[in-house]
Amino acid sequence: MNYTLIYYILAFLISFLFNFFTMPTLLKICYKKRLYDVPDARKVHKILVPRLGGILFLPSTLIAMSAVLMARAALVDNTIELNQWTFIFLTGIFIIYIIGVLDDLIGLGANIKFAVQLVTALAFPLSGVYINNLYGLFGIYEIPFYIGYFITVFCTLFIINAMNLIDGIDGLASGIAAIALTGYTILFATNGIEIYPIFCVSVITAILVFMYFNIFGDEKKQTKTFMGDTGSLTLGYIISFLAIKYAMNNENILPYRPNALLVSYSMLLIPVFDVARVILYRLRKHKPLFGADKSHIHHKLLRTGMSQHKVLMTIYSIVLFFIVLNYVMSSVINITIIVVLDIILWTSFNLWLDKKMKA
Repeated sequence: MNYTLIYYILAFLISFLFNFFTMPTLLKICYKKRLYDVPDARKVHKILVPRLGGILFLPSTLIAMSAVLMARAALVDNTIELNQWTFIFLTGIFIIYIIGVLDDLIGLGANIKFAVQLVTALAFPLSGVYINNLYGLFGIYEIPFYIGYFITVFCTLFIINAMNLIDGIDGLASGIAAIALTGYTILFATNGIEIYPIFCVSVITAILVFMYFNIFGDEKKQTKTFMGDTGSLTLGYIISFLAIKYAMNNENILPYRPNALLVSYSMLLIPVFDVARVILYRLRKHKPLFGADKSHIHHKLLRTGMSQHKVLMTIYSIVLFFIVLNYVMSSVINITIIVVLDIILWTSFNLWLDKKMKA
């Protein structure tokens, strides 16, 4: 008997119940202790709102996954294996989570956060999870370990920070993360992998409950929250792991997929492209790379006169557009051409936005 559906339902229910009934208590503590997200030059909001909503992502996911593993052990196999990459991943996510909590509570310097991110990123290839094939990008296929190591660490750091920096309006980073995780759920499930999709369902459920309080919460009723660095860093780390795991060519785990790298990167295209554009803009203007400003895509859309909800739906639509477009094209067009086309489309859209803002 196939118990996979039972595992999905169990993961969803436990994650949902934990988050839905714990969040109100967390918010009461945050409002009572005045644990607020203070507005600055980068942020859109002008009011004091708790920023610890993302603190529930990891506990709820681990509780849900523990329940699933125990159910699996009881129904199918009475052993639970903890291999090397699982141990390193869990260690890394705990470290990232703790740094996020400390940053939300007392504030940490950018150098400290980057150093911790670097350490956790360096561990991925050592556990055997790294990008080892470019699938024809610029005519390159299999790559040596030392090159794959560098690319993996760079991509991990870039994804973590991209998710952190795009967290600028209600529901944006969380919604993009939910879309990406839904994509990875489908990708792994259709390739016969069971544990990653269940893990994704646990995280997605936690995100959706958070989004309810984030988007529809009322600060006057003390029901509104932000995810904070705890949430964005945790999600960035999880997504970077899944992206690299799917992009890696390891036929002992997944069959060879010619579009693996392209599809994996497509899930994260908007936050990655947006941060890349902002970095280039700041270099051109001789501005600090990590300074606070309002040059991200959501800031530009807001300056055209859109409401926050309309900006949110617009960016969601763009995310889905690129995912579907790249997936469809991947079966008939070379990956290099698709990436170049993505860059052209993204650049053209931003140039159009710039003109619209000046009009």
